[in-house]
Amino acid sequence: MNSRLPERGRPYFCSWSGGKDACLAMYRAWRGGAGKPRYLLTTLEEDGSRSRGHGIPAEVLERQAACIGVPLLTVPTTWEGYEENFREMLRKMAPAGVTAGVYGDIELEAHREWVERVTAAEGMRSFLPLWLDKRRVLLQEFLDAGFTATIVAVKDDCLGPEFVGRVLERATISEFEALGIDACGEDGEYHTLVTGGPVFGTPLEVKQGETVKRDGSWVLEIS
Repeated sequence: MNSRLPERGRPYFCSWSGGKDACLAMYRAWRGGAGKPRYLLTTLEEDGSRSRGHGIPAEVLERQAACIGVPLLTVPTTWEGYEENFREMLRKMAPAGVTAGVYGDIELEAHREWVERVTAAEGMRSFLPLWLDKRRVLLQEFLDAGFTATIVAVKDDCLGPEFVGRVLERATISEFEALGIDACGEDGEYHTLVTGGPVFGTPLEVKQGETVKRDGSWVLEIS
């Protein structure tokens, strides 16, 4: 069963990429009365060095979670073992009273079906606070709330390396729209790292390194 926001006081986790969509989904749940999530949950590459979705170094995500003040749970996994490893993490959260997950998906039906099925299989409810909202509405809310985010990766068949390392702002969004790119990057056209905003106790400070090409994307080395 899917709804927009968890009920007031319901213990939940947030599926966490470190980027704008996961952050805004958490912010909506938090502000809507559910409060802080009990955990942020991130899947990592097999060696545990980077997040599997966005390629963000694990130590950067750990520091980000510390700035927010929510424990980060991580699990290294292959794509083949992804579902079972994800479900294992849900089982580990159950003793802490967690009964729901918040996800930052916007429109991809296959993603929605997956999170609903997998979360329900472990006796939890799934909530998608951003589901089917207009891209401009989401991005405007994110920026108006005072969040800051840096573009840390782009697909090389969609965007050039000159976008990597830039701060996400209104002008950037207009550029994406002019290029025919999904403004929120819902198909993975670009990924961000949130570095500050209303859920942060202290801003996240990162050091930018080189832009490198990895697995069909231009990726910013950060530490």
